[in-house]
Amino acid sequence: MPTSPPCACNSIDELAAALQAKGYFADRRLATAVFLALKLQRPLLLEGEPGVGKTELAKALARVLARELLRLQCFDGLEQREALYEWNYAAQLLHLRAAEGTASTDALEQQVYQPRYLVRRPLLQALEAPAPGALLLIDEVDRADEPFEAFLLEYLGEYQVSIPELGTIRAAVPPVTILTSNRTRDLSDAIKRRCLYHWLDYPERERELAIVRTLVPQAPQQLADQVAAFVQQLRTGAHARHFQRAPGIAETVEWARALVALDTVTLDPEIVVDTAGILFKQRDDVAALDSALAEQALQAAGI
Repeated sequence: MPTSPPCACNSIDELAAALQAKGYFADRRLATAVFLALKLQRPLLLEGEPGVGKTELAKALARVLARELLRLQCFDGLEQREALYEWNYAAQLLHLRAAEGTASTDALEQQVYQPRYLVRRPLLQALEAPAPGALLLIDEVDRADEPFEAFLLEYLGEYQVSIPELGTIRAAVPPVTILTSNRTRDLSDAIKRRCLYHWLDYPERERELAIVRTLVPQAPQQLADQVAAFVQQLRTGAHARHFQRAPGIAETVEWARALVALDTVTLDPEIVVDTAGILFKQRDDVAALDSALAEQALQAAGI
């Protein structure tokens, strides 16, 4: 549970500074989107390539706001009971056996369908969280199917859910809600209309350099500069066409840590090839980063 005092975040600049203090460097557009989501109490949908920092934003924001982070990881075949609630059937059965013959069928039914027999999942936990409320991360919502999207509409639009046996449960404190999508498929217009939207792109060189310096403080300044410049070449330079998927921010940081562990002073083709498996997670991408391509990218980065 968060223990640090929450940030009041009365301005975009204050919010951006608070996120940076937690190790997350948001540009002005992203900080504006988050600020408006907080002020308007609207869900925020973040779309972007894997590794650009969508999930990390939710984690950092939870720390800034001193709210409990609840995470619903979406996947193909995700069902409502895994996202909202299910009944504790074993406890209900024990109650029925203990009360057998002491009450009518209707009375027994009312007894077993009580909140104490609910197994609460992330959506319900978020709605019932006490002040200051929770931050709900609905991660990779594009991996779920369309019926699950339809199920989410009531929650996203009104911060409430309907449980047949208990009725409608509304949030006493609206949860901060962030949805992420890698855009493996298009989400429905109904989902998008209920959310504020932001496309999160890879950071420019200076912002990525600031991230590396903050998260890998033991890296020499020259090495951090070279790491940021080289990764930018792999993403946006003439060599980007050789790769199926560009390295994410997490890969940049992990690569910098690995280079420090290897006592690397300056980048060269040999060390790049030897550590390519940290930058890329696809076999073809690792194979594409051979010595010749590494040397060309290093030269293009001014190294």
